[in-house]
Amino acid sequence: MNAILLLSFFGIANLFTAFADNKRFILPLVMVVLAVVFGLNALDWNGPMVAWMPGVEQYLGGMLRMDRFAVGFTGIVVLTTLLLLPFSASYVRREDANLSEYYSLLLFALVGAVMLVGYENLLMLFLGVEILSIPMYVLAGVEKRNPRSNEAALKYFLMGAFATGILLFGMALIYGATGSFTLTDIAASATNTSAPGAMLFLGLLLVLVGLAFKVGAAPFHFWTPDVYEGSPTFFTAFMSTVVKTAGFAAFYKLLYAAFSTAYAAWLPTVLGLTVLTLLVGNLGAVAQTSTKRMLAYSSISHAGYLLIALVAFDNNHSPQALFFYSLSYSIATIAAFAVVKLVADARDGREDYGALRGLARTNPLLAVALAVSMLSLAGIPLTGGFFGKFFLFAAAAERGFTGLIVLAVLMAAVGIYYYFRPVIAAFIAGDPEDDAELAPIPVTSGETAMLWILTALTILLGVLPGLVSGFRLVG
Repeated sequence: MNAILLLSFFGIANLFTAFADNKRFILPLVMVVLAVVFGLNALDWNGPMVAWMPGVEQYLGGMLRMDRFAVGFTGIVVLTTLLLLPFSASYVRREDANLSEYYSLLLFALVGAVMLVGYENLLMLFLGVEILSIPMYVLAGVEKRNPRSNEAALKYFLMGAFATGILLFGMALIYGATGSFTLTDIAASATNTSAPGAMLFLGLLLVLVGLAFKVGAAPFHFWTPDVYEGSPTFFTAFMSTVVKTAGFAAFYKLLYAAFSTAYAAWLPTVLGLTVLTLLVGNLGAVAQTSTKRMLAYSSISHAGYLLIALVAFDNNHSPQALFFYSLSYSIATIAAFAVVKLVADARDGREDYGALRGLARTNPLLAVALAVSMLSLAGIPLTGGFFGKFFLFAAAAERGFTGLIVLAVLMAAVGIYYYFRPVIAAFIAGDPEDDAELAPIPVTSGETAMLWILTALTILLGVLPGLVSGFRLVG
């Protein structure tokens, strides 16, 4: 709750910094605020500690609850944003950039993300989805003179509006079947054989469709490649990490808190989504020639891996696997998008693999950060991504989903092919004499420090996964 209060307050206050003559102080100020939010959120690990408004959870009627599950995933989304912010330095240098609006919209989106991971009522779920989505619709189109950005914003908004309608329709059916929006009441109805099961599970199906759109799961993924490619890379990285992490936390919480006893009813749907998402994401990424578009399909494929945590639904290993995978994926994805953004800014907006040529010679740090992030996304040992996949596969194995694990391993092997393409371009491709003519890419000290941190965190999670994997989020 501390996170929501502070993010909301500073998001509004930050809008007034638009009147300042020199706006360079805004970025470090926002980073300090996020660091404070992260610390205050950690204080809630052993029990809610609402700093400024005691009893606020009672005033909300129990619609929001900051238990360990919510605190853990709130920590991921806040930390992810904090690690991402230094790569917005190029906006600070631009005189026409609306820094106050950009950062306030990101903070408001974070408020929605926190609501998504801590909701106890479907109305709060809907509010979280909308508060998270509306700022992203705006940020996708902030480059008003760029047709791709305009197209991305329009597609995201239109398809997001349809998905929201489906989500609301599903919630209405669930309310009609149970008479309540509260997860505990819905759970009681789901176990009651005299309840109108058809209406209840049709409502659940529609809610699953709405959430599948938000996380980019196939076949509701069609917006993802175009929106990711057209949006400014900094905001694409935010979509690919924060939005996906919050969406999957909400996905898991709905099934765990309200429909755990109906596992057999929703399993075929979620299993079908998982298989299709793995196939579409990995096979689609193979055909891409743009690093940014490849990362968009990569995001779809990782949605497939995260769905395995829902298929392997249990109270012991699934939430921990989902937590670890979300963290390792977010850290690696930030580093990958950061390198793509820095290269594109310096090389005429190019985002294809060829733009990475000579990177190891001109900017060794960028090449190393790119390589480590790609290795982690591919699930190579000694990176966080390896243990992320391992924990998910182990949870699925306990449930007996051998066939799904085989498919996931095969798709991971396909992933090695397309993840190594940018690494090869950065380290091997090209003539050294021609590469010598390439100018080094300018990187600020803040960006340099953050690339080192991201690379170190990725390796640390791969060497000492127990630092994170031991957190017990539920039960």
